[in-house]
Amino acid sequence: MAITDKENSFGAWAFLIGVVLAVIIGTSASSFFSLEKIMAYSAQIYAILIILGLVVGFSIKTTGKDSQTFLIAGAILVVVSKFGMESVTGSLIGIGVGDTVSSTFAALLVLFVPATIIVALKTVFSIAKV
Repeated sequence: MAITDKENSFGAWAFLIGVVLAVIIGTSASSFFSLEKIMAYSAQIYAILIILGLVVGFSIKTTGKDSQTFLIAGAILVVVSKFGMESVTGSLIGIGVGDTVSSTFAALLVLFVPATIIVALKTVFSIAKV
C-alpha cells in the first residue's frame, strides 16, 4: 500500500474535479444548453476551471520526477487539445460532434494551461535555487 501525501492529495482531487467538470462543460455546452445560457455563465465557468488549474499547479511538488512527468504530460495535453480543437471542427462524421469535441478540448485547455505554467515556473525557480 502506497503512502499518500496530504499536499498531493488535495491537488489530485482538484485535478480530478477539474477534468470531470471540463468534460461535463465541454459535452453539455453544445448539446444541452442554449447559446444564451452558455454566454451568460461562461465567464464564471471558465473562472472556476482557471482557479482549479491554479490550485493544481500550486499543489504539485516540484522536486524529482513528479514535476517532469507532470510537465511532459501537461505539455502534451495542451498541444494535443489545441490541435484537436482546431482540427475536429467539421472533420468528424456526424452533425454536431465536432462542436462537442472542440468545446471539450477548449474546456480542458482552460484547466491545463494554468496548471502547466505554474508547475513550469516552480520547476525553473527550484532549479535556479531562487
